[in-house]
Amino acid sequence: MEKGRREDVLEAYPCFLAIPPEDWAQAEMLSLPPSTLHPIREGHRFQHALFVVEGRIRIYRTTAEGREITLYRVGRGQCCVLMMASILGDVPYEASVAIEQEVNVLLLPVPVFTNWMAAHVSLRRFIYQQFTDRMLKVTQLLESVSFQPMPVRIAAYLLHAAASGDSNAIRITHEQLAIDLGTAREVVSRTLKKMAREGALSLSRGTITIVNPGYLQEICQPQ
Repeated sequence: MEKGRREDVLEAYPCFLAIPPEDWAQAEMLSLPPSTLHPIREGHRFQHALFVVEGRIRIYRTTAEGREITLYRVGRGQCCVLMMASILGDVPYEASVAIEQEVNVLLLPVPVFTNWMAAHVSLRRFIYQQFTDRMLKVTQLLESVSFQPMPVRIAAYLLHAAASGDSNAIRITHEQLAIDLGTAREVVSRTLKKMAREGALSLSRGTITIVNPGYLQEICQPQ
């Protein structure tokens, strides 16, 4: 791998700093646009470990009814723990991948990656921390799906999206919101329209604007 590209990787993933330059010969970089269809599907067996250097991907499962539910997203400096479980456990991948923003990914042949894992504690520590963080978030997602009413889940999602994007205008369709929440679009649309009638939201094509954050915050309060 060229020195400039290796430096980009090391900036995003300091856990690779201990890898000597001569060990990077089999590493590659790959760019993929959002228009890439089904880059990785459930049942895939990895020949390479992937690390996102730029951009963002969405990890999701598909139900028996064909409905998608978003598990989490992976951006710069992160890794997909289900991919790691597939590689380290030598089992098929249990999710699918969608590209949300054009990505540059580091590709490491699986034998190279597993050798690096065995030899470098900084890489092992990074992977284990990613497992801890992701499993906590997936557990929270499952608890939300199982126990929280839909208005609470939608309100919490919109408040988080507004805080993350530093704007009360959230560019998302009802369909995309339903996929992220693992429910039907009709359920999301019905709930959003009720919130709009009560003055909490303004709905337009592809955008949901929070008009009354206090209304949403009140919904999220434990009863």
